[in-house]
Amino acid sequence: MSEVTPAKTLQHRTDGPDDAPVLVLGPALGTTWHMWDRQIPELTRNWRVLRFDLPGHGGSPAYSADSASALADRLLATLDTLGIERFGYAGCSIGGAIGIQLALAAPQRVTSLALVSSSPRFSTPDTWRQRGVVIRTNGLDPIARTTPERWFTTGFAAAQPAIVEWAVQMVRTTDPGCYIAACEALASFDAKGALGGIGVPTLVVAGAEDEATPPAEARALVAGIPDARLAIVPGASHLTPVEQPGAVTDLLIRHFTTTWQESAAGPPAPAPVIAPAPQQASAVAELESAERAALRTDAFDVGMKVRREVLGDAHVDRATEAADEFTEDFQHLVTRYVWGEVWTRTGLDRRMRSVITLTALVAGGHHDELVFHTRAALRNGLTPDEIKEVLLQTAVYCGVPAANAAFTVAQRVIREETTPEDRRGAAEDNEPHGN
Repeated sequence: MSEVTPAKTLQHRTDGPDDAPVLVLGPALGTTWHMWDRQIPELTRNWRVLRFDLPGHGGSPAYSADSASALADRLLATLDTLGIERFGYAGCSIGGAIGIQLALAAPQRVTSLALVSSSPRFSTPDTWRQRGVVIRTNGLDPIARTTPERWFTTGFAAAQPAIVEWAVQMVRTTDPGCYIAACEALASFDAKGALGGIGVPTLVVAGAEDEATPPAEARALVAGIPDARLAIVPGASHLTPVEQPGAVTDLLIRHFTTTWQESAAGPPAPAPVIAPAPQQASAVAELESAERAALRTDAFDVGMKVRREVLGDAHVDRATEAADEFTEDFQHLVTRYVWGEVWTRTGLDRRMRSVITLTALVAGGHHDELVFHTRAALRNGLTPDEIKEVLLQTAVYCGVPAANAAFTVAQRVIREETTPEDRRGAAEDNEPHGN
């Protein structure tokens, strides 16, 4: 058995009777387990409630995780250390993404599910990667200061200044690297095609005034999950358990009490594993080999994924939608070869590939492509100061005039990308369709 280390588990606390059924509560991005404080007195009457912090949140160790799958694995490892096999789960925002992953990856362990302020896909990958760029450049303070308008209704924020300040301080004291990793987890999370695989009763809760994950996103969850029902909470925005604690508590108690009673008989017996007959074994092996070969050679799909992650959905959509019969083959070549074969190689990380690409574009005088590759460099983790050093180096080896033009281009892009408010729309509309 592998050793359980702090890097593999999550900071947590439990409340309630030791012999009661377990209910796990997952937090939103930028919060701590205290976001559920006002649910605890009622829930712990009949439940053993486990709350956890995301990495780098609330003083938890800063072992970052950049996918919902990795966070779900760490939660399962945490539950394993406590000897908890089956549990109900309620999660808010990114906590909901973790819940979806749990229900899909460990269905035998999850008895029922509640998704609060959640979505099958949270905004767009570009939005989250842009937030990461802002944090790397400016720290978490700009994000913290705009938290109240994302989390609470205007009336609640005006009436509850102490809670608003608590929310701001929670975000401000989060580890920036772990916050960025969580943004990447949300950028890569897309469960739209997998919702039909959730086989447990699911409650979907949405704040009526939530602009971050609007009720339409909740309806998409209900439409995709076979056994799901919807509850819209009036007078609530994104952090619904904090803004309307009584309503959320009542919904959770009714849902989990009912579904736990229905599942008291325990999980269904596993289906028997039937080995293929000897005469079938060769055909099965050949089929599996063909499938593996197809996965290895499907560079286009892999390339498109990497191309979107590095350049952003908006840019790639413009480039591919502008393709016609004459240029379509070239776009396919770029996706397969540049992004599916070169950018996916393991010899260099994406930061280093961005450094090389910026240098090559300066040397070649390709200022149009320097625009979106400067943006890509920021998303790949380079800071503005590091980009400046790259361009200074090019002044020596590529010439001062080339570097001077590059500084002009890069300065404009960096200003656009590192501004906390999203003001890129007009500039991106005029951006060239490069590779």
